[in-house]
Order: sequence, then structure tokens, then C-alpha cells
Amino acid sequence: MSTSNPVKASSLAVALAMAFVFNAQAQTASAAPGAKSTSSASTNVPRADRTFITKAAQGGLAEVELGQIAAQKATDPQVKQFAQRMVEDHGKANDKLKQVASSKNVTLPADLPSDAKREEDKLNKLSGARFDKEYMNHMLADHKKDVSLFRSEAKSAKDPDVKQFAADTLPTLEEHLQMAQSIAKSK
Repeated sequence: MSTSNPVKASSLAVALAMAFVFNAQAQTASAAPGAKSTSSASTNVPRADRTFITKAAQGGLAEVELGQIAAQKATDPQVKQFAQRMVEDHGKANDKLKQVASSKNVTLPADLPSDAKREEDKLNKLSGARFDKEYMNHMLADHKKDVSLFRSEAKSAKDPDVKQFAADTLPTLEEHLQMAQSIAKSK
């Protein structure tokens, strides 16, 4: 295309853009009746459920990341075992959540939330019994919040898949909370 005729170039660009828009509209219109376009699928998930998915994903990422640190740095065998359990259980839950989010066209966060990054920095500076105590205190507080969040979502979620994920994950979180309470008492 020559730049010597800006009117022709401009007209061609407009024509191509219009063809693209019309083609996209035609493809959307020819979709099967009742089919949802992928660009609006996440808007069909209620906002509260999308918020839950995001919070659950961030929490799951944090549990795995902090658990990996604790599995390496903890000195108490109970704390090490608990940390490994966090990595395994939350890793599995994260995989299930990814499937749910993907089916709903909801993008999950890839980074730790800022509070988890701060906790990670704090834990990386500690060692020995101080590390074990801080990690378990954090796990206790965190799992109290998790159990409350998942219990609420298991009851009130509008999306059936999100509701099922919350209900299926809740017993594991409740078990984690009991374990954290028991270990934290001994610290």
C-alpha cells in the first residue's frame, strides 16, 4: 500500500475494520441458540461468586507458597508435616478451582496478595521456634477466615459449580483449622 494517497489508505483501513466487525457479529449471530459467548461468560457468574473465586485463588496460592517455605524452614516435625499438607491439599484445591474458573471464563490471579507477600517476607527472616510459632499463628488466623468464607459461599453462592467447589473444599479447610489449633497450642 502506498502512502502517497492517504485518502485511499484511510478508506481501506475503515473498510477492513468494518469487515472485521461485521464478520465478528455474523459469527456471534450464527452461534448455536442458547450458547454463551466466551467474552461475556464471566458476566454470567454473579459478582459475589467471582469475588469468592478470586479470594479463594489468592488464598490457595498463599497457602501453597507459605507451606513450601515452612516445609523447608520449620524445625518442629508437626509444623513441617502440616506445611506439607498445606502444599498438597491447597494445590489440589487450586487445580479444581482453575477448572471451575476456566469453565466460567473467570481469570484467576497469578500473584500472591500483598498481605501474603508481607507474611512471606516476615517468615523468610525468621528461623527455629520463632518461625514455627509465626507460621502456625498465621495458619490459625488464615484458616479461621477461610472456613468462614467457604462456609458462607457453600450456603449462598448462586452459581452451582462455585457452590459445589466451596462445599467440597470446606471439610478439608475445617480439618486444617483443627490441626492448626492443636499445633498452635503447643507452640
